[in-house]
Amino acid sequence: MKLKSILVLWPSFLVAGIVNSLFFTLFDPLELMVNGDPIFDSRVLAYSTGFFVCWLFAGLSSGLTLFFERDGAEVNKYCPVDFSKPRAQDEGGTLAH
Repeated sequence: MKLKSILVLWPSFLVAGIVNSLFFTLFDPLELMVNGDPIFDSRVLAYSTGFFVCWLFAGLSSGLTLFFERDGAEVNKYCPVDFSKPRAQDEGGTLAH
């Protein structure tokens, strides 16, 4: 578990730093407005909030990558149905309620 968290958090930290730097190189945080009101009161607050939002999205992306790269054995590890045995033929053709 510790290894998987490092595999998610470290790359997403690096990506968040790069994306945050690029975004705030192009845009001044004090000029970002919604309905004529500034979003942030200070640049430090904007940089911090932007970094953590970028880190959240990059972490979700890395986590989903790890989630979807699992093989079939790991996915079905906790499945109560044993798929290794052949299925018995249904008898009678009636539905049981």
